[in-house]
Amino acid sequence: MIVCSCNYITKNDIEEVVRGFLDVDAWQLITVGMVYHALKKRGKCCGCFPNAIGVIVDVSEQWHREKQSPEAEVIYLLSRMKHEHDRCETFKALHQKQKSKQFAA
Repeated sequence: MIVCSCNYITKNDIEEVVRGFLDVDAWQLITVGMVYHALKKRGKCCGCFPNAIGVIVDVSEQWHREKQSPEAEVIYLLSRMKHEHDRCETFKALHQKQKSKQFAA
């Protein structure tokens, strides 16, 4: 499945990078920027970021379940990821609002 059509990044590409990050540090907060940088890509339209974050969250949760990480720590990590997702959504909404103002002017 293609997650980013601008850069042609697949779900498998993201999953592989996320698992690699988790193998190095299981409790780091993995962001879209980190994943794209590891893939030597960068956000263009950034419309894919919410879906990419969803893949990051899903893979991280699955990885921790496989490793039988303590539930409380998994919940804390997922809440931090949700916060990052919400921040990204807020940025996207502000960007779209600013863009629409430019077209109206």
